[in-house]
Amino acid sequence: MNHKQAKKYLLNKPEAIEGFPFGPEVAVFKVKNKMFATLALGTGNEKGTQGKMAGHWCMNLKCKPEDADALRSIFDAIIPGYHMSKTHWNTIILDGSIPQSEIENLIDHSYSLIVKSLKKSERELLELHYPKDRLYSE
Repeated sequence: MNHKQAKKYLLNKPEAIEGFPFGPEVAVFKVKNKMFATLALGTGNEKGTQGKMAGHWCMNLKCKPEDADALRSIFDAIIPGYHMSKTHWNTIILDGSIPQSEIENLIDHSYSLIVKSLKKSERELLELHYPKDRLYSE
């Protein structure tokens, strides 16, 4: 999956919007004003990443803590969330080593976790307008 495909998939989530609160280098994707993903081009100077992000588009995605370490052990291109809580976020390096279907699953999971954390009224409004399989990955 390349960054254009990732952006399209992210924006296809119900009521997803893109913004740039950290500057033009980092796209932030939100639902109901809560972030579920970021997308940025790695420079290689990211502290603590051993240059793994250099020249690659990268996404930060929310993850259940019990799944985060397992994913990191399976895929070299998944590292602890850069500039995020390392317990709840992973950085996915879009270097072509992770199958597109797996990246889509990770995006779906991140989005689902955020929707589940919304206030009940916001969540119910989404559920009223969208099929649950578009909102929840599990």
